[in-house]
Amino acid sequence: MRLLFVCLGNICRSPAGENVMNHLLEREGLASRFEVDSAGTAGYHIGNPPDARMTRAARDRGIEMKGRARQVKPADFEEFDWIFAMDRSNHEDLLAVRKRCANPTAQLALFCDFCEGHDEREVPDPYYGGPEGFEKVLDLLEDGCAAFLRQWRAGELPSAP
Repeated sequence: MRLLFVCLGNICRSPAGENVMNHLLEREGLASRFEVDSAGTAGYHIGNPPDARMTRAARDRGIEMKGRARQVKPADFEEFDWIFAMDRSNHEDLLAVRKRCANPTAQLALFCDFCEGHDEREVPDPYYGGPEGFEKVLDLLEDGCAAFLRQWRAGELPSAP
């Protein structure tokens, strides 16, 4: 199963999603069954590591932040099974990218559609805020990633539209 987390710049929310999911997969002995990556809809930070504030917040939860920013590409819609958009703007941008893909097979979803313990519909961008924003993002990601894995185990993932 190949999963791609996508936000705007690929230095806060989407790399946190990638690393939260990898952390859960390692903890549950499922890492060999999944490949997880992240990307941004914009090319602002290509090659940069995750934001230092997100790295600190994740480390405080025992989650190691790895990876370098990259921009999403049309081929991602053929290479991944699921693509998770952090917000509606990212989702709209991803729909435009998907149109440039010859054979899109990935399921595109708003990430918060998987959250069970939170009512938010989008993962807010913490970039211009304080530490509480990074904590909120991690809360949402831990909730949604755990719920996605529960649905995957139970064979309850939504089918392609």
